Amino acid sequence: MVAKRVGILTAGGDAPGLNAVIRGFGKTAITHYGMELIGFRDGITGLVENRYIDLDASSLSGILTRGGTFLGTSRDKVNKYMVNGESKNMVPTVKENLEKLGINALVMLGGGGTAKNAKQLMDAGVNVILLPKTIDNDIWGTDTSFGFATAMEIATEAIDRLHSTAHSHHRIILAEIMGHRAGWLSLGAGIAGGADIILIPEIPYTVESVTATIKSRIARGSTFSVIAVAEGARDTTDTADTEAANLLVKTASTPEAVRAAKTHLANVEDSQREHTFKLARELEAATGLETRVSILGYVQRGGTPSAEDRLLATRLGSATADHVAAGEFGILCAARGQDTEPVPLEEVAGKSKLVPTDHHWIETARKIGTGLGD
Repeated sequence: MVAKRVGILTAGGDAPGLNAVIRGFGKTAITHYGMELIGFRDGITGLVENRYIDLDASSLSGILTRGGTFLGTSRDKVNKYMVNGESKNMVPTVKENLEKLGINALVMLGGGGTAKNAKQLMDAGVNVILLPKTIDNDIWGTDTSFGFATAMEIATEAIDRLHSTAHSHHRIILAEIMGHRAGWLSLGAGIAGGADIILIPEIPYTVESVTATIKSRIARGSTFSVIAVAEGARDTTDTADTEAANLLVKTASTPEAVRAAKTHLANVEDSQREHTFKLARELEAATGLETRVSILGYVQRGGTPSAEDRLLATRLGSATADHVAAGEFGILCAARGQDTEPVPLEEVAGKSKLVPTDHHWIETARKIGTGLGD
């Protein structure tokens, strides 16, 4: 079925390039294929509450370089939507809203959580296409995601600037970079920014190993060190505790046991929340060098998308309009080299693309002498 009226939304955390994708898709869909386009406000929230705006060619003018998303976003779950403190499955409501609006297809821009939402709607019979958005670059099935290149540029510039302060004051400076489970952003920015040590979730570290790298630098006459550390990086002890807590959740056999296991997991994760500051204190005590922490935080998400992200976003958006016109749904429009490729949503939802420990970025870091904490 060729869609004539299409809905589009942005969900999850914001990222550079969202507006560029909306523009790329919208211009191709409207001007090339003659489709009608509406944008749902605030992601899944707007889909459930039926809040939307009509989009035409003029609506898409001037948004290419804007950060964030002019449609707004949210992290709501379509099958666990909170209503007056109670979780409800709103898939039937969403499907009814789409049918009343005469929408033949829905384009969703988002990451791992959005992939699960898209799969829920697909299973209910909605014609869905997902576009890969995340600064973490952890969406399974795509080479890269829009937002990643810009965030990596921002993190790299921060590491560049921190070198000056670290060198001037003979300090250790830890730059905490986003990435709960995947270390792509810290690894890429760490290599590009010349970090002396890079710590990522996929490679648990020991304080002893990190200390040894710093002391080796001191012995060679370097009186400072810059460490790029992912927010999800953990030492071997914390990693073991988290894995054990996750195992309890997976093996719990009753609803009560599941709730107790999830509470335990949350407590374990909460106890590790200040891990970067803890590591800083340990390194200062072990090396005698004054140690500071710089948390980049949400600045990595914001601002104008880079040229690379604008190009990727426009390519993916336009290719998605081609899929809609061809009646190809239930897919992720993935980046594959300089081309795009449809990947079935069944293969994407619930999976994450983590950094393989034998990845060539890892090998490169080791070869140039960057410490990885192991």
